[in-house]
Amino acid sequence: MTTTTATATTTATPTAPAPAPAEDPRFPRPAHIAPAEWAARVQLAAAYRIFDRLGWAELIYNHISLRVPGEPGHFLLNPFGLHYSEVCAANLVKVDVRGNTVGHSAWPINPAGFTFHGAIHETLADAHCVMHVHTTATMAVCCLEDGLSFTNFYAAQLHGKVAYHDFEGITVHLEEGRRILASAAGKPVLLLRNHGPVTIGFSLANAFGLMWLLTRACEVQMASQAMGRLRPIAPAVLQACVRDSLNFNPKFGAGQDAFDALQRLVDRDDPSYRG
Repeated sequence: MTTTTATATTTATPTAPAPAPAEDPRFPRPAHIAPAEWAARVQLAAAYRIFDRLGWAELIYNHISLRVPGEPGHFLLNPFGLHYSEVCAANLVKVDVRGNTVGHSAWPINPAGFTFHGAIHETLADAHCVMHVHTTATMAVCCLEDGLSFTNFYAAQLHGKVAYHDFEGITVHLEEGRRILASAAGKPVLLLRNHGPVTIGFSLANAFGLMWLLTRACEVQMASQAMGRLRPIAPAVLQACVRDSLNFNPKFGAGQDAFDALQRLVDRDDPSYRG
């Protein structure tokens, strides 16, 4: 007689990839920069490289600004004169809310960009990251009289989160920065009419998630408008989309997992941003 013994099999639960480390032994942290600031620099530099990878760069212009942890009133942004693909942790410029350089920098900043970034950072406690781009689809929607149409999957998740500011020219005047802030009225997405979008996030990943969602919404809107009349979405469904959009919920990472995935792609191709 033959006896058969059943063997239990277990399936390992897949684990998410570990986030990229803030410090890499190949690119040591300078002694004069605190660990928290260096971690912020690495993440912000990664964001610039991600923007370049996504085609969101604009020569040497536009900005992503990020608060320096533990230093109220100080922020990091890109050096004026470098392409996004050249930005790295060490060459990011630390400034105060008026755009004055804090410490040493071999590069200046573009004051036209920081006019409203500074006002937003200074006034809104949760504005840890501010992003501004000039991508074709987002600018096109900013040039439409009716702006963003809440008629697609992506736009539906932004319902009630979008504000507008009328075009005043190139943003070089501090008083316009205050008016831009007033126009935002506490909403995380601001469309500068005839200009381009701004997203305001409680973290870098959150601001990025908003910008990605807005970009996709504008791309779909421009494609669908070219084909015919847009089909509206019922208000109750729009409200449900906002409620169920967990990618903005801190309990579900607020977009950090998506940002980490893109950062891993950058690390795979060119980790020099960490230096």
